[in-house]
Amino acid sequence: MKKLDWYILKKFLTTFFFAIFLFTVIAVAVDISEKTDDFVSSGLSGGQIIMQYYIGFVPYIIALLFPLFVFIAVIFFTSKMAIQSEMIAILASGTTFNRMLRPYWVGGITLAIISMLAANYLVPRANEIRTTFEARYVNGNSTYNPLLRQNRSIYFRIDSFTYAGIRNYDTGSKSGGPFFMHRIKNNELVYNMRSESIRWDTAIKKWIFTEVVERNIKAMDEKVSITNRKDLRFNFKPFDLSHDTYAKDKLTTPELNDFIQLETLRGSEDLNGLLVEKYRRFATPVAVLILSLIGAIVAFKKVRGGSGAHIAIGFMLASAFILMDRFSTIFSTKGNLPPVIAAWIPDLVFVFVAIYLYRKAPK
Repeated sequence: MKKLDWYILKKFLTTFFFAIFLFTVIAVAVDISEKTDDFVSSGLSGGQIIMQYYIGFVPYIIALLFPLFVFIAVIFFTSKMAIQSEMIAILASGTTFNRMLRPYWVGGITLAIISMLAANYLVPRANEIRTTFEARYVNGNSTYNPLLRQNRSIYFRIDSFTYAGIRNYDTGSKSGGPFFMHRIKNNELVYNMRSESIRWDTAIKKWIFTEVVERNIKAMDEKVSITNRKDLRFNFKPFDLSHDTYAKDKLTTPELNDFIQLETLRGSEDLNGLLVEKYRRFATPVAVLILSLIGAIVAFKKVRGGSGAHIAIGFMLASAFILMDRFSTIFSTKGNLPPVIAAWIPDLVFVFVAIYLYRKAPK
């Protein structure tokens, strides 16, 4: 890293962080104006609202548009350097075009690592804070509110050959009943369990069953046992029965992997959505690096129209990236597009865009 590299890298990072800071302030101001009535009705103080909501909202909104602002920051400061003829001077000094891109590689990789760590560990915790606040004070009447007491029947798959159901399950008290479970092997029922009630015990981390009737069936033989109480540990927990729409956003990647494994055993219909979220947490940081290089290639040349022309091109490319990402997600969750392809399609397409622009760029 020479003086030139540090000079460009400094401009890269300062422009990016300034853009993120400015956008965050605007986003918070807009969000406050939209939720003022909810904040007042909650009865919370300003400090409580910051600690219980905005400490989660700010990382969420930054992560949402992180690649876009990396792209815009690169185009903005590079275009400004081109207008001031700094790029011409750099190339005229004997510096090759590939050598000039080195600080962009360093900055892009640095921000990509930050984005990856945040997406896998920090942002899920922030989303947990944000969505919990919104569920309690903003979306109080939402049908997806995980904090509402919901009396309903749930049918699910425990593993590849065990099926269960709970009637009148209450997410508030984490209890319900009656409960039933069937275990099937070779298309034959081999075990049946029924219970009048089921309740989660937070102290021992087990499910408590009352008035349990168990049937073990083997060919023509059947053994029946009756128990007043039975404490069992299953691979599902109250969180898994809440059907929280934002569950995938609130789980760190190790937790999400465990959740995906459990939902795979159950044959969940929303499995593709979980897998797309998992793969996107690694695809988005790669997009940060790709967009950094595209921004540098697009904006280094001095053109008529100045920064405005470069920024306009940048917004068009960024919009195309976002639309491609949204459409691929929809095709995966609602169609048959494999999740790994849905998550990586925008990156793959823009890799070819970057190669094309690099070959066409005057060097």
